[in-house]
Amino acid sequence: MGWHRELLIGFDLETTGTDPREARIVTGAVIEVRGGQPMGRREWLADPGVEIPADAVAVHGISNERAAAEGRPADRVADAIADVLVAYWKTGVPVVAYNAAFDLTLLSAELRRYGLPSLRDRLGGLNPAPVIDPYTIDRQVDRYRRGKRNLEAVCTEYGIALDAAHDASADALAAALLACAIAGRHPKIAALGPAELHRRQVEWYAEWAADFQNFLRRKGDATAVVDGLWPLREPADERV
Repeated sequence: MGWHRELLIGFDLETTGTDPREARIVTGAVIEVRGGQPMGRREWLADPGVEIPADAVAVHGISNERAAAEGRPADRVADAIADVLVAYWKTGVPVVAYNAAFDLTLLSAELRRYGLPSLRDRLGGLNPAPVIDPYTIDRQVDRYRRGKRNLEAVCTEYGIALDAAHDASADALAAALLACAIAGRHPKIAALGPAELHRRQVEWYAEWAADFQNFLRRKGDATAVVDGLWPLREPADERV
């Protein structure tokens, strides 16, 4: 049948900023999708413990007042999300996240911030896998397509409706549906098993990062460094 017709777990975070090692979780969502149909969902609203900048509020619409009044403590939200994702990984179910390196690195940073077990700790020392990242896959299979590669643009390319961009539930569902659509358009992607597709994405992301770093240096930024780790970037002393 192909992995895209089996159970997939869409995942997304909305946050206080764009640096995954410094930003905090504001909302999170996990959506179960099978055969392109949503089956169930879990959602979280966190009190991040820091002020949500105005530009972040403008993106996801969660005010400081609402987060403080309705949000759960940030450590409990991070712990709960990690437990849910790990439970799926332990049974071999793929987690789908658009630009997974951002969301998983941010979640990992939150766990570290609160002294909670890391994703690897919860997985018995294994790396989080399988992960499916439509951003990384699309960039590989259609590398010369012009235009933006954000979630909205790529959803438009593949005919996926995204009516509430930057809502964690909407983005998580769109990521899962987008993964299915990419597999439908590219049979070679559909034919890969989740474990092999995960391995290929590790390679593709590293290749892209090296190419982009070289591009930046040719353009005059001699010290440019583009991290090629995917799907999780952690401090050097925690990498295995």
